[in-house]
Amino acid sequence: MLGQVVAGKSGSAPSANRYFRYEVAGLRQSDDTENIDYSIRSSASTFITVPYNRMNQEMQRLTRMGAKIVSIQPLSASEQPSHE
Repeated sequence: MLGQVVAGKSGSAPSANRYFRYEVAGLRQSDDTENIDYSIRSSASTFITVPYNRMNQEMQRLTRMGAKIVSIQPLSASEQPSHE
């Protein structure tokens, strides 16, 4: 889950190429996470890369999973994931 990228649809707007890295603490196994194929670590921070157009949806999903967003940092062009 470290360095996870949440996929989103791309567009031609300037914000379509912007990504942010969420530092998330407190992810835990819950009713919402029971259907996924991997377990959730609850001890350490996890970093999730999110495109600008999916930030709100990802915040809501993480909140439902019982996580706390510790920080949100914009990624520079060299750090952004490539979708080739």
